[in-house]
Amino acid sequence: MIALRLRQLSLLLFSFLICGIVFFQMFRRTTGKIPTQYLSLLVLAASLSLVFWALAAHFLPYASQVIQACVVLLTGIGTAMIARIDYENDTSVALRQLVFVCIAIVLCCVLIVTLRDYRLLRRFSYVSMVVGLALLLSPMVPGLGVEENGSPIWIRVPGGTVQPSEFAKLFLAFFFAAYLFDHRDQLAVGGKKVLKLQLPRVKDLGPIIIVWFASMGVLVIQHDLGTSLMFFAMFVAMLYVATGRVSWIIIGFLAFAVGAVLASMIFSHVGARVEAWLHPFDQTLYDRQYGGSYQIVTGLFGLASGGLFGTGLGQGHPNLTPYANSDYIYASIGEELGLMGCFGVLLLYIIIIASGFITAMKIKDGFGKLLASGLVFTMAFQVFTVVGGITLVIPLTGLTLPFMAAGGSSLIANYLLATLLIIISNAANKPVPETVSDTFQHEALAVLRDHELKEREAERAASTARAVKGGAQ
Repeated sequence: MIALRLRQLSLLLFSFLICGIVFFQMFRRTTGKIPTQYLSLLVLAASLSLVFWALAAHFLPYASQVIQACVVLLTGIGTAMIARIDYENDTSVALRQLVFVCIAIVLCCVLIVTLRDYRLLRRFSYVSMVVGLALLLSPMVPGLGVEENGSPIWIRVPGGTVQPSEFAKLFLAFFFAAYLFDHRDQLAVGGKKVLKLQLPRVKDLGPIIIVWFASMGVLVIQHDLGTSLMFFAMFVAMLYVATGRVSWIIIGFLAFAVGAVLASMIFSHVGARVEAWLHPFDQTLYDRQYGGSYQIVTGLFGLASGGLFGTGLGQGHPNLTPYANSDYIYASIGEELGLMGCFGVLLLYIIIIASGFITAMKIKDGFGKLLASGLVFTMAFQVFTVVGGITLVIPLTGLTLPFMAAGGSSLIANYLLATLLIIISNAANKPVPETVSDTFQHEALAVLRDHELKEREAERAASTARAVKGGAQ
């Protein structure tokens, strides 16, 4: 166990080393030295990460520790790039980001100490639903909601704003996992077959219809395509895990596709994003003030200028792209670290996602399986939509890249998500104790083996006696 802990600690220290090199190179090429305020916050964040590792090693001895190392590395690279953009824009977003990193690690430490058994969350399934919906709809409250970039998805708090949908995804994941675990048998019952596809019964379509209307409501009212798509995709993915029926995936995809097409035709803000995606180099769209393609095109040019190995940290111009430190942080990384840097970032995400899916497959508890798969799919889907939007695979959704993009709400929520995966992985990797029935079974088998051995020895003795008697005669 000690050797395992040392190997896990070495991964974390290796992440610290790479982050230190990244910050050193970036500041050396921009300011010439590491500012004192950055150095103190970096040391504090590293110290808190070590405390997190120690708590996880003590309270969660069987948990996967590779997740923390990857999260630290992604956070370090993202914050260094934000600090590099701050140098060009004369801002201090990175300092605020490091403060949020420290707050996120402290909250994760509290979560590890207080929530050792994730199954406790199942008791508060409907409470989680109410909290999740309240957070999701809170920007609609007059005087509380704040509209930024055409989307009223923020709420005003002392000292700034918060995006409540980032935390709503956690509470709704708790509710979805508990609900689907309790009703998986009814939802798994098939109805009619169409082209070898087992369709669900009509009366079982209620949950997916309700979630579809909620997602369309977020899309229509809050103008937030990314959050709407993320919630609906998370529910459909967890529904598939609970029932094992591909028909739910097909129905969910078709339902959202129909809703998105109708929304793009009826609502201008959705149609503008689709139009900018289809014709990004159109001069009219490029010059449009709102809903144009200027951000998309400059991001693509930044990726192209990076080439294979990038321009080098501190030697590009990522600040030319609007929101280069948040929505387009991946394009900024591609410009200064190149295609290899982008692949490295994606590899870190793949390691986290693979670890989460392995946890979901290994754990025996149905609620834990659904919760782990829902959380890790949410992260995977978020990474796909962000990278896909920047590279013109899909339209821009407005989601942020987990752990890397500037923003305290996204950072804290994704840190808590990763911590929940670590907690669940501890239960998945824990050795199964030998039950009483297993003990009795082993003892019975031992008795049978002893009895067979005694019978064989008696037969040998009898045959030997007969042979001796026959020889004497």
